[in-house]
Amino acid sequence: MTKRGLWPLIACILYCLPVSAQEAVELRGISVAARRPADIGREQTRVDSAALRESPALSMAEILGYNSGIYIKDYGRATLATASFRGTSPSHTQVTWNGMRISSPMLGSTDFSMIPSYFIDRAAIDHGSSSLGDVGGGLGGLVKLSTQTSRDADRPFSGQYVQGIGSWRTFDEFMRLEFASKRFSSSIRASYSSSRNDFSFINHDKKENIYDENHNIISSYHPKERNRSGAFKDFHILGSASYDASALGRFSTDIWYLSTNRQLPLITSDYSTSSNKIDNRQREQTLRAVARWNHTGNTSRFTASAGYIHSWIAYDYKVDNTDGISSTFLTRARSRVNTVYGAFSWKGYPRRQWYFTADADIHYHSVDSRDLVEFNTGTGYSRKRAEISAALSAKWQPLKRLGLGALLRQEVFGDMVSAPVPALFAETTLVPSIGLIAKLSGSRNCRFPTLNDLYTVPGGNPDLKQEHGWNYDAGLECDFKLHDRWHLAASANWFDSYISDWILWLPSPKGYYVPRNINEVHAYGIESRMGAEFTPGNGWTFGLTTHYTWSASINRSSYIGGDGDKSVGKQLPYIPRHSASAIARISWKGWTLAYKWQCYSERYTMSSNEHSLSGHLPAYSVSNINLEKSFSVLGTGCMAKLAVNNLLDADYQTVLSRPMPGINFEAFLSVNF
Repeated sequence: MTKRGLWPLIACILYCLPVSAQEAVELRGISVAARRPADIGREQTRVDSAALRESPALSMAEILGYNSGIYIKDYGRATLATASFRGTSPSHTQVTWNGMRISSPMLGSTDFSMIPSYFIDRAAIDHGSSSLGDVGGGLGGLVKLSTQTSRDADRPFSGQYVQGIGSWRTFDEFMRLEFASKRFSSSIRASYSSSRNDFSFINHDKKENIYDENHNIISSYHPKERNRSGAFKDFHILGSASYDASALGRFSTDIWYLSTNRQLPLITSDYSTSSNKIDNRQREQTLRAVARWNHTGNTSRFTASAGYIHSWIAYDYKVDNTDGISSTFLTRARSRVNTVYGAFSWKGYPRRQWYFTADADIHYHSVDSRDLVEFNTGTGYSRKRAEISAALSAKWQPLKRLGLGALLRQEVFGDMVSAPVPALFAETTLVPSIGLIAKLSGSRNCRFPTLNDLYTVPGGNPDLKQEHGWNYDAGLECDFKLHDRWHLAASANWFDSYISDWILWLPSPKGYYVPRNINEVHAYGIESRMGAEFTPGNGWTFGLTTHYTWSASINRSSYIGGDGDKSVGKQLPYIPRHSASAIARISWKGWTLAYKWQCYSERYTMSSNEHSLSGHLPAYSVSNINLEKSFSVLGTGCMAKLAVNNLLDADYQTVLSRPMPGINFEAFLSVNF
């Protein structure tokens, strides 16, 4: 490529870079705010608080899908939604809530459809090596979620109620009450969502023939059907409290309870004539509780946490008998999970140039998972496992424009011990006037098999080894203001991961799937983000945020299926090579118009990357638009909003044989008091 040809590419990359955590830089006067040593080398995406409060109908799955480069694989609203990025699987994405891991110890992944965005006050994503500062096992990265209470003593009591009504008899309600004094604050939040969720769609997996008078087929068409067995009811309640004991530190606690009852929609190839004959349902009741103590001194900060999680999960698949009275259970799975959590961390900054951390945590899981259909006691497993993780880190800023960091983490899962997990970070400020920073990082990371990987009946493989590999990052970011009206921020990052002993579930001669360690997966690509805000005056504000990710995740294994193994050298299933999203907003005197767009390239459903009807899913894009107006009635703040989802009525699927809804509407009314 010629030098002349390189400049458009460089300009394109710089344009597509994202919003960073770097503080603003004024071109006039050139005043640059120094970065904290704690941020050296960190690649992090922070979700805007306004996005978290956009709608009580949104879960964290939708929020992450539009506000980050993470790929969300979902089956439609109120159904399983998992997150993966950097070409890894959902189990390679760690998730914490107030410091406690909430990923399932059985599956290793998190269902983001079970997390209402209104229950989250802060959300951040640590990419790749940056996740090691908090947890291990995040080969893709870490999603950090937290809740907090308001401490505004001038507003001792406040509240909010939101009512939403939408297509297919969808109702969403949210309520929040807050109490605050000089030292004590508390809040209670509750949400309830329900829907028949029986949207119509064109079933491309079926064909209806048209016959002439002689019973000859003269044409055919794809029938229009309704989503069957898709109704849901979700209830969440969260209580939070904190007390500032002055010199003794701050004490806080959060208790979150959820209860869901969801039917699982039938696949498009189901030919049953009535949904009443089949009951495909999942129920869950989960309690999460965390208590924390924070003490901040002149040069250090101590934090101690304790938590508990209890989950009861039921999955029933039954068919009504011909008598219409009794039913036959094909699956009657029950799982109980109890987790006890404890953690301690210390952060010290004896000098401005130095930053040290030390932390340790333990998650003790007790799991009983069985299918009660088989025999009297059912088939399954009952296991307990302690998961211990500890880390030390140091970051040093020898020069104003140079920062270095090192970290070492050690993990023990049951009787499996990881090799020491090191990480190195470096960054330098290239152009202070626009806050242009270059970053480099490299780390080793590992992930242990989940309890289902080891002990599921049938299929569990107790001989599995831990996944391990090396991650490398190199990137640029900038953040600056221009003429007091423009705020521009951007970043681009190259990532490269080599993961050995990747765990993959493969068919066995016995007729069921078994997890195996395949040799190696090479995941690499580019993440970019860009944010721009323009405030011309007279109450107008224009904003644009974009994300783009190119991700290759290639199976570099030796031939695990013989010489004819077609999976070697191919993209892993359900990982798009290209994903992009954009959000554009216009605000003026209480009015806000927002347009959201999301696009994914084709995804393969088979490891052979075949372009058959069932071997791949076509690329698609979806557009949403929201219009809202803030106003006051008798001194009470109100907001009315209209949301149009799938504005262009796109016909698409994110998972094979799982239809997604077409254009739909929802209206909201919010009252603040």
